[in-house]
Order: sequence, then C-alpha cells, then structure tokens
Amino acid sequence: MEFKSAEEKRNYMLEEPVKRLVCRLAVPTILSMLVTSFYNMADTFFVGKINTQSTAAVGVVFSLMAIIQAVGFLFGHGSGNYISRKLGAGDIEEAQKMSAVGFFTSFLAGIIIMIGCLFFIEPLSFALGSTVTIQPYTVAYLKIILIGAPAMTASLVLNNQMRFQGSAFYAMIGIVSGAVINIALDPLLIFGFEMGVAGAALATTISQYISFVFLLVMMRRGGNIQISFRNFKPSLHFYKEVIRGGIPSLFRQGLASVATICLNHAAGVYGDAAIAGMSIVSRIMMFVNSALIGFGQGFQPVCGFNYGAKKYKRVLEAFFFCVKVAFLCLAGIAVIVFLCAPQLVTVFRKGDVDVIEVGTAALRYSIVALPLSSWIIMCNMMLQSIGKGLKASIVASARQGIFFLPLITILPYFCGLTGVEICQAVSDIFALTVSIPLGVSVIKEMKRDDTNVPQDQSIR
Repeated sequence: MEFKSAEEKRNYMLEEPVKRLVCRLAVPTILSMLVTSFYNMADTFFVGKINTQSTAAVGVVFSLMAIIQAVGFLFGHGSGNYISRKLGAGDIEEAQKMSAVGFFTSFLAGIIIMIGCLFFIEPLSFALGSTVTIQPYTVAYLKIILIGAPAMTASLVLNNQMRFQGSAFYAMIGIVSGAVINIALDPLLIFGFEMGVAGAALATTISQYISFVFLLVMMRRGGNIQISFRNFKPSLHFYKEVIRGGIPSLFRQGLASVATICLNHAAGVYGDAAIAGMSIVSRIMMFVNSALIGFGQGFQPVCGFNYGAKKYKRVLEAFFFCVKVAFLCLAGIAVIVFLCAPQLVTVFRKGDVDVIEVGTAALRYSIVALPLSSWIIMCNMMLQSIGKGLKASIVASARQGIFFLPLITILPYFCGLTGVEICQAVSDIFALTVSIPLGVSVIKEMKRDDTNVPQDQSIR
C-alpha cells in the first residue's frame, strides 16, 4: 500500500483492524528474514562442498558477524522504536532527527569495527573458536567479511527504520535483493573462480553493499521520513533513547554471538566434526526462528504506533494474536524437523558420518523447545517496542546469556558432547520461566492504564 505522507500512514496504523494489519506487515518481514537466513545457509551449503574445516570456519566467523549485526540492531531497533512511537504521537520532526542520528552513527560504528578487527585478525580468529587446523580458513573468510561491516550495520538501521514506519515491503526489497545476489555469487566465486572459502566471503560482502544501495533508494518511497545530514544532531537525549530501545537487541544478538563462541570452544574439545555439526544446526535453527522473528517484526510497528497513541487494547490484541499463531506454527514445524533431522543435516555435509551424527542429535534436542519461543520472542518484542528497556533486556539476555553461558560450561562437564547438544533447549525452558512474569506485569499495567484513556483513543 502506497502512502503519500507520514500522517496518512499514521492514520492507517491506528485504525486498520489489528489482525489484518499485523499479517499485512508480517508477510514481507517473514519473507525478508527467510531469504536472509537462506543465503546464510547457502554459504554453509556451498562451503560444505570444500571440506570440514571450511564449514567450521564459516560457523566460527558467524559469531563475529552476529556481533556486527548486534551493533546494527542496537541503532536500528533503538531509533526505529523511538520513531514509531513519535509518529504515533504525531511528532514528525523528532522522528526525523532520530532517523539521522541512528543511520550516521551506525555507519561510523561499522567503520570502527572493520579497522579494529582487521588489525587483530589472527588472534581474533582463535578467540572466536578456531582450532589450529581451522584458523587459515577462518582468516581467509574473515578478512573479506570485515570489509562489509559498515554496509551491514547501516543496512540494518535502514531496514528497521522502514519497518517500524510500516514500510515492511520496501525494507524487504532492499534486503532480499542482496540475498539473491549473494546466493548467485556463491557458486560462481567459490567454484567458478576457484576462490574457495574466500569466494563465499566476497559474495557476502558484495551483496551487503548492493543491499545497502537498494535500501537507500527504498527509503525515499512509501511516505517514509527522509534521512538527511542536516537532521544529524547527536545529543545525549537521542543516544539514551537508542540505548533504551536498542539495548535488548544488542544483548540478544551480542549474547548470541558470545554463546556461539562458547559453543565453538565447547564443541572443539570433541574435534572439527563437532564444530561443523553444531555450525550446521545453528544455521538450520536460525532459518526456522527467522520466520518467527519476521512475524514478530510485523507486530512491532503496530505495537509502537498504538502504544504511542495510547491505544493499549490494540497493542494487547495484536500481542495475543501473535503468540497464539506463532505457537501453533512452531509446534508443527518442530514435529517435521524432528522427524527429518538426519536428512536436513546431510544436505550440508553429505557423507561425513561424524558431522551428521552430532548435527542430528543437536538439532532434535534444540527443536523440541522451539514452541516456547512463541512467548519468549513476542514478549521481548513487545517490551522493547513500548520502551520497557530493562525488562526487555532481561528477556533478551535470558536464552543465550543468563542461562546459556553457565549451562554450556556445566552440562558438558557432566554429560560430555550431549551436554553441548542439549544446552540451547534447557536454556529455553529456563528463559520461559523468566519471560512469563515480566510480560504479564506489563500486560496488567496496560489494562490498568487503558481505563484512564479517553474513549476516542481506545480500540476501534
């Protein structure tokens, strides 16, 4: 749907029936997340045809890519959440300033990350979990990936700012374009030009910059507020809001990266095949979770706009709708993946019995707890979108931080390799016990506040 102004879009976000609105915004975000995850899996698939060390190296570097993405999400979600609330309240000028602060600061952060990591690339590769045999492949992949860091961080800001403004379709075009190009370049550079694992990295970096350009173009369509350097007025106020709205994403993504590094070290005790197997499982689970995250991203702008306009009933209606739909879909997916686990792992590393054995067991353990994510993820997204930064950060940190990090140390000590394989599922169970009371407390608060809102601001 094409909007001519921010005001026209605001009216649509506040008046369109909630379930229809969430689904309409979720379709492009789900597609965007699935395609993005698919091209991450494509790297693993094509690199898996080289050797086990190359497959493991991609998994090792993925943890650093997650940190780079975490910085992008910090500024993207932090600025986007603020923008949606301000647009919901009708304050377009303030939203424009935040848009510029988020974009330009993230691009600068990407440059700093690129330079700093390139300078320490060899010790960094070991810190990420490389073994002596994997390290040469890790360095070859990593030094090219880092060149794309500024485009990666800035692209995530553009994508999320558009999404939080209700322009999920245009955000999808920018992200999907880069993903498709990456998938096309992977076999060409890896095998056609015989670049090996470096070819996979170059394909990813090229696609990141192409996606960045597409997102800049898409930002000028659909009634989005325009990013302009004259609106770049950094201040403590804006950065506080970025931190409040974005720190849960930084924790979630950053701790996921730390968890992956710890996972690599824990699996490395059992050999390169264990690292490769866990790397494959991580990519498969990321692909499965991407649909849930995409659905939640369709909910977030609805949540932000309506919370800013004090239409709390619409926020709660959207939240419970998303939790119910997500639980049913994830339960169905979990059954299918559990039954097909060996075949899924074999796609990435055919003929390697050790990798397939580790991957199958880990995938089945992880998928059992998948339906629990329906509440955990949606609760986190709601808390983040309405500015409950502390509670959102606790929920975001629970799965792969507060519980996962101690468990990845304790469980392998008692259960060996099985402890590594079951760690994420056990962590998810604990995370649910934390997220339920935090989510319920905010739901009660909104129900109470709704009684004090004038009738013309309640649900239509």
